[in-house]
Amino acid sequence: MIKGLYEGHLPVSDLDRSIQFYENLGLEFACRGERRAFLWIEKGKSWLGLWDCEQVKIPYHVSIRHVAFTIELEDMEKTKQWLKEKGIEVVDFYDFEPARQPLVLPHHPQAHAAIYFEDPDGNLLEFIAPIELDVEKYFDMMKLDDWYAERGKRLNISNT
Repeated sequence: MIKGLYEGHLPVSDLDRSIQFYENLGLEFACRGERRAFLWIEKGKSWLGLWDCEQVKIPYHVSIRHVAFTIELEDMEKTKQWLKEKGIEVVDFYDFEPARQPLVLPHHPQAHAAIYFEDPDGNLLEFIAPIELDVEKYFDMMKLDDWYAERGKRLNISNT
């Protein structure tokens, strides 16, 4: 029955600023109501709800103030530069400072490449790309370029 995830929601403190931020990421404005707005992640398939509310003051925890956007693995190489051009900083996460990202998450049995950044209210955002399904053995979290080096592939990830 379940075919995917249609929506996610985040608390924000300034709806206009947040709409602009997410449009800058490439999301398309869908609609706005009183103290809320929706932007398409994939038009007609999924959207993000932004709520101007007091819950924005709740301290960050991945279970309540986090959204991960799927991207193509081929795009991961240029993600840091793309974010930088938009004035968005990569943030330290999982004790991986920005210079060590993108990283590979060992969520056995699937390996994912990921990079982390925040919106203006400190909600944690993630670009994530599946790398390999049914990974045969557990591995430690590592830089994406180290993942490729171990597998004899080349990927040029800039540390800027």
